[in-house]
Formats: sequence, structure tokens, C-alpha cells
Amino acid sequence: MNKRLLALFSLLVIASMVLAACGGGAAPAADSGDAGSDAGSDTGSDTGSDAGGDTGAAMYECTDALGCVTIAPGEPVKIAYWGVLSGADGSLGEDSKRGVEIAIDDMGGQFEGHDILLTTEDALCTPEGGATAAQKLATDTSLVGLIGSSCSDETVGGIAALTNAGLTTISPSNTRPVLTDPARGPDYAGYLRTAHSDAFQGKAVAEFAYNVLGVRKAATIHDGSAYAEALQQVFADEFAALGGEIVAQEAVAKDATDMRPVLTTIAAAQPEFVYFPVFVAAGGFIVNQIRDVAGLEDVKIAGSDGIFTADFLKAGGDNTVGMYLSSPDFGAFPGGYPEFIEKHNAKYGGAPLSVFHAHAYDAANILFAALKQVAVVEADGTIYVPRQALRDAIYATQNFQGVTGSLSCSASGDCGAPVIAIYEITSANPDDWNPQDEANPNPKKVYP
Repeated sequence: MNKRLLALFSLLVIASMVLAACGGGAAPAADSGDAGSDAGSDTGSDTGSDAGGDTGAAMYECTDALGCVTIAPGEPVKIAYWGVLSGADGSLGEDSKRGVEIAIDDMGGQFEGHDILLTTEDALCTPEGGATAAQKLATDTSLVGLIGSSCSDETVGGIAALTNAGLTTISPSNTRPVLTDPARGPDYAGYLRTAHSDAFQGKAVAEFAYNVLGVRKAATIHDGSAYAEALQQVFADEFAALGGEIVAQEAVAKDATDMRPVLTTIAAAQPEFVYFPVFVAAGGFIVNQIRDVAGLEDVKIAGSDGIFTADFLKAGGDNTVGMYLSSPDFGAFPGGYPEFIEKHNAKYGGAPLSVFHAHAYDAANILFAALKQVAVVEADGTIYVPRQALRDAIYATQNFQGVTGSLSCSASGDCGAPVIAIYEITSANPDDWNPQDEANPNPKKVYP
């Protein structure tokens, strides 16, 4: 080989080595577009998996049917609580919000290195309030998921807007049976609950009245709300099925203050038991006035979880002593609830305000577990949350070990463990309210 050809050959070898060095280090981008959707189809029995910690592709392409929430480095993971936070029933919503806050504390306030930001909307315990709150939340494209609402009326008013925006909400305290009926319709696709159904609560009150108190004639009062109207009807049907007689079913307005006309009508029917599963304001006026109506001086009276709060003692006064309230059975909650109460009392300086704090804690943890399962995390910390995959993962939850029990979600959104107890109010002093106090509870459990 002559020198000129040798020199040309050497240059070609060197050039090929340089090109190889420049191009050989780049890897093709991983196709992560289906990661979230596939994860969402997994069973919920492994909702605590490490899938959320996987590093996503450098160029993530969202193919989720409901779209994806993008959380840039340094931005918070936003969730929302919506429910009643003001007025006479504000303690119901505040009680649940505290459960969510404790769940966030247990996460160290972060998810995958991002702060968790909890926002709130007061839904006022009305359909109109629920609609307004939901419409506002539906426009926030940075929201990952929601806990709420508090009152069934709020969900009736707002769920369509949330579902249609691709959001999913888990209620800790809605108990109206129809909300999780298999025939409830597509507007409820984004709705689940950890609370019990009143199909169980109404039955428990009926059994207590008939079998334990021995009454055979009962009357009911409701306030027209989705919650109260449905619950009193379940009680009435169950009481009649046991052999009892429903002698009156009356209604009052939620903002009514003079209950004497309705109470006088009920007294004429001579009931032995009056059941009013209403909210705090109306319940306070009923119990304040019932003993002043001839024929009702000694009638046995009961309410339910809508008035299971120290605020009801403030509203009802001395006549609350000796009345009965149905509620989730705190004593039946498995291991973990006493530790939750310790955290609550240390954080807020007192006992829980109402009955659904633990259900809210479980709802938030189900959301976080599903989020961990489906979130795609980039190397730079960017998080993508596919919304349909998240919804699917929540619905697929099975055997989730919460503080209220082992929770499994049905295809129509029922996740709760329905264990109901009846409690008796022993003191009208709001400062004595502490049903979790084993030594001196108020109200105290009397059934089962």
C-alpha cells in the first residue's frame, strides 16, 4: 500500500471511531404512555405497591382516557376536601377534614418529594352549596383527587360536575343508600364512599327500638334532606317488618324553629318512640320543644349520626340527656383506631367533633395508595397522574386495612365496613362529650 492510500485509510478509521463515540450513548425513550392505565387495572389488594416510585420516561406521553395531571418539580400534589365547614353543621365537615389532615401528617406531608397541599370548599350541606363547590373544583386542572362531600345533599348537587371533569371523590360521611346503588347512573362514576349505607343504620335503630326498648308504635320526623328522608324511611320499613306500627311520618324545614305544630300532630298518634335523623339546628329545636307537648313528655327519642356531635348538646340542652343516637361503632374498629385518637387529641387538643374522622382518614389513605400505584415519576421529579387509571385503582381497592376495618370497594363505590351502634347521651354538658373515653364515655354505647 502506498503512503497516500495508507493515510486515507487511517483517516477513515479515525472518523468512524469519532462517530461511534458521539452516537452510541443515547438510549431510545421508554414507551411509558400506558404505564398509568395498566397500573389502574391492577387489583387494589396491592394498593401500597412501589409503582409510583418508578422513574418515568424523559418524554412522557399521556394516553389516559380522562387525561393526566402534570405536577412539575417544586409544585405541590393538590387534593381537596369539600363539605360543610360552617354553620350549625360545620362540626361534621371539620371532623372529617381533620382525618384527612392526619393522613397527610402520616405521609410526612409529602408524596414523592412533593408537598401535599390540601384545599377546601365549603359546600354548606345543601344541594346548591354542593353544586357551587363542585363547579369551582372542577375547573382546577391541578387537582389530583378529592375527599368529600360531607352531606348527601352536597353530593347530589355536585357529583356530575366532578365526574365530568375527570375527578374522583371519596366521601367519608355520605350515607344515603341510593348514592351507591348499582343503577345510580354515569354521573356517579367518580364517586365512592368509606361511610356506611343507611340501609344498615336504619335497620339497627329499628332493631334497637323494637327488640331492646320494646316499643311497638313509632313516629318519624325528617327535614327534607336526601339523608334524613331516606334514613327515616329505612327505619320505618324495618320497624314495620319487625311487627311495629309507624303511626306518623312528618317533615319540617331545615331552617324551621317552631316544631310544636308537627310535634302536636305526632302526639295525637300516641307514639312510644320518635325518631328524627336530622341535622343539628332542626334537631336542637325538636328536642328542646318535644317535652312541652302534651303526650310526648316521656316518649323515647332518638337521632342518628347527623347530630352525633357536642354541638347538638349546645343546641338541644338538658332534654338531650337520655336520648339515643346511632353512629358507627367505635368499639368495633380494629387495631389502629386508638393510635389515631392519640394523634387527633395531640394535634387538636381534644376529642373528635363528630363521627366520620376515621372514615376520612381511611379515604385519604386509599387515595394516596392508589396514587402511588399509578403515578409516573420522571427523573427530574415531574409527576404525571393519569386520572382514569387513578379512578380505576381506587375502585379496585380490596382488603385495605384501615382504622375503620378491612375495606373493599364495590363496582358502585361502597367501600365501608358497616358496623353500627346505638349510644345514649348521659350529660348535656358539651365539655363532657367524648364517646371514645372508655372510662366515662358520653354518649355511651348501649347496643349492641
